[in-house]
Order: sequence, then structure tokens, then C-alpha cells
Amino acid sequence: MLGLPVTASPLLSITMKPEFAYRYAIYFIPALHSPWWAAGCHWLGRCAATGQLLKQPHIAGVNAQQFRQYTADPRRYGWHATLKAPFELRPDKSVALLLRSMQELANELPAFEMPPLQVSTEGGFLALRPVGRTQAIVDTAAACVTRLHDFAQPLNEADLARRRKAPLTPDQDQMLVQWGYPWVLNEFKFHLSLTGPLAGMTEIERQALIHAARTQFETLEPCRFAHIALFVEPQKGADFQWLESVELRG
Repeated sequence: MLGLPVTASPLLSITMKPEFAYRYAIYFIPALHSPWWAAGCHWLGRCAATGQLLKQPHIAGVNAQQFRQYTADPRRYGWHATLKAPFELRPDKSVALLLRSMQELANELPAFEMPPLQVSTEGGFLALRPVGRTQAIVDTAAACVTRLHDFAQPLNEADLARRRKAPLTPDQDQMLVQWGYPWVLNEFKFHLSLTGPLAGMTEIERQALIHAARTQFETLEPCRFAHIALFVEPQKGADFQWLESVELRG
């Protein structure tokens, strides 16, 4: 697996002041120079740390243009698993303060080895999900949601209406109102997205993608959960970019 060149200075700090970004998100990502980072970025066709577009793997049975289309949604967000979903920064908060709070939180949270990550079609899209429920993952995500929530601008009525287009249970709707996202805390399911919806694929394409994903990811060494990362969406609808990672030291 090819490594990816990642400079010490985040791409975003060169192109714009992060305080002017549209939205922020707290993600899990593998270590930037690790085989897990390279494998995911090459699968999606973009490195969120450098902004570099990458050649995606050739998959027998799937046209290259179709593969790029099927991975368009996760490519925009970057290779990651969501811990705290994208949010607008409150006007009385700063990115520097957010990063400081992330570091304080990371000083309390321990790093850990994740269980095997397996290819799954749960939810109608292709993703990597851990085998079984790991409390450390759940606890880390919950801490990011609750401890960093003061930085998030409350959702407006248009945001709430957009989120409610998806069928939500009463508990999920309560999470949406309280935490800005319906699939958190007891509704949280850790995953690293590999495609958008599978509905438009042929069965041949679906099986080919599943086989290729298993070959690319399930043969890697266990993935370590050792960082939380701040990503930014510079302008509405733009690709998300990595800004900084903080190491778990608890």
C-alpha cells in the first residue's frame, strides 16, 4: 500500500483562516502515515490532509467512473468515522479554544486497539464496522458529543427540518434537538463509510465492491484508536479537510 505525503502544516492553515470555515466535525481517523489511512484515502480517491486526489483501486466488474460516483459522498467528508457530526461554531467560540478543549478531553481518554473492522452493508451503504460492541468506542464518542457540545451553534428550524426528512424514532428526534444529531449516545453506531447508497448498483457491482473492500481492509493489521481529529468544511458544500489531530493520552 502506497503511503501518502502529509506535510506538518495543515492544508487549511495555508489556504484560509479556519475561523471562517462553514462547519467543523470531530472524527476518528487512523494515524496519518499508517496503512489504514493510506488504504482508506486511496479507496475514496482523496486525502483530506493534503487535498490530493488519488487513483482509486481497479475493481473487476465495476467501471472506474461508476466507482468514483459510488464513493462521491464519503469522499467529500474524507476518510473517517464520525464522533461529533458537522456543526457550525458558535460566534463566541474560537477554533483555538475548541482545539484546546479537544486536547484536554484527549488527555483523559485512553488509546486502545479496536476489534476487527469488517465490511458491512448495514444501513444501505458499504462501511467498515467493528465486530461486536466496544465500550471504549462508545464512551469516546459520547465524550466528544457531550463535552464539546458548547462549541456548536444550535440547529435552526431549516436544519431540523432537513434532518427530519429521514425517519426518526422519538429518541432519535430528542437526540437531534439536544445534541444536533440523531445518531449519538445510545443510538451511536461506529463506522467508516466506503460508499454512498447501494440502491443504484447492480448485484454484480455490489458483490464486486464487497469483495474488493474485504481484500483491501480486512487483511490489514488491527486498527488503533489513538487520536481524535478536527475536520473543517471551508465553505458550504466544499470538501472537508483535516485540520489537526490530538493524541489520546488518558
